[in-house]
Amino acid sequence: MASTVVTGKRPGYGQLLRTPGALSFLIPGFAARQPFAMLTIGIVLLVQHTTGSYGSAGAVAAVTGVSMAVFAPQSGKLADRFGQRAVLLPGVLVHSASVSLLVVLALAGAPLWALFLAAVPAGASVPQVGPMVRARWAAKLDGTPLMPTAAAFESVTDEFTFVVGPVLATALCTGVHPAAGLITEAALTLVGGLFFAAQRATQPPHGLLATGRAEGEEHRSALSVPGVRVLIVAFLGIGAVFGGMQVSLTAFSEEIGNPGANGLLYGVFAAGNMLAGIAMGAVAWKGGPRRRLILGYTGLTVAASLLWTAHSVALLAALGLVVGLFIAPALITGYTIVETLVPATARTEAFTWLTGAVALGQAAAVTVAGRLADAHGSGAGFLVPAAGTALAFVTLVALRSRLRPRETSRVAARGVGHRVPVAVD
Repeated sequence: MASTVVTGKRPGYGQLLRTPGALSFLIPGFAARQPFAMLTIGIVLLVQHTTGSYGSAGAVAAVTGVSMAVFAPQSGKLADRFGQRAVLLPGVLVHSASVSLLVVLALAGAPLWALFLAAVPAGASVPQVGPMVRARWAAKLDGTPLMPTAAAFESVTDEFTFVVGPVLATALCTGVHPAAGLITEAALTLVGGLFFAAQRATQPPHGLLATGRAEGEEHRSALSVPGVRVLIVAFLGIGAVFGGMQVSLTAFSEEIGNPGANGLLYGVFAAGNMLAGIAMGAVAWKGGPRRRLILGYTGLTVAASLLWTAHSVALLAALGLVVGLFIAPALITGYTIVETLVPATARTEAFTWLTGAVALGQAAAVTVAGRLADAHGSGAGFLVPAAGTALAFVTLVALRSRLRPRETSRVAARGVGHRVPVAVD
């Protein structure tokens, strides 16, 4: 397997943040991406409170996740074609209204089918701010040594939201009101999304062929690339970890009579993810991204397979930390690889396919883990992350050859006197 020869030191986060215009989209983007961290756990806690069933709560959250997974790539396509602002403005308005309706129906004791109906637009309208931020980084830094650092930084940011989001949602739902988590999520989406959409200067170009791309690439879907489909399976497994952990940790905390432990345990899991992300961005790795992805996924699969054996808070926290430490390498290298597989004109769509895959895996895991936790306890729910990562790992290893960078010329001309070297793994 090829490896990257590294000379010198990788550019640091400080240099990345000094990129002109970066802070203008990073700060509002942080607030606007909270839905992905708060929405599922907020729904689970509210619906479980009103129905008394983890299975029902998981099913409603699953509908939201499936809806997001189906519509997120379409949102990415529209953003690539018409611009991020045109997609984001109506999206945040619809999302805030849909989540508010879901809260009202749950508190009113509406039947489960009504909650399902409200969950569809709530999931479909989740703003794809994470992929949009990644697309802005790619537009600014494409072909520079800062791109891997940006990928690591985005993973750290995502995981920091997974530290803050679930803990905040749990604290609000258990300490203020069962609906407080979702209400806060809707407010953050609206305010952060509108501010992010206002940053038009850093919005990547849309609707045009990238310079030097082959004619006809403009309308090529990211899903048509075999390597993207392999990464989607890998990210489905990661989503199974997130969903299975959320429901099973909630059930475990109820079983031991300490509901507040849920936020702490999930926070430890997400903190491990964030710490690994920081390390990934700070170290200049010599191995190629495909090798790092497979090694990271091996560790993730082994760690996830041990979760069901934990019967104490301390042991579960330790195992959750280890699981989190292996997620970041898989996420970061997956996003790094996908940038080499698709043209710039399909980049936002590609990122949203991966984000949607995480949401779909999370939705399926929430549903299955919820049913298992209702019937057999939290230990059975922890089998879901083990099964999801194992299936994804087998697929990843079997089809790893499809993750090679797309074929392109060694040097692409950019007019007279301008030549751009093509990066290879």
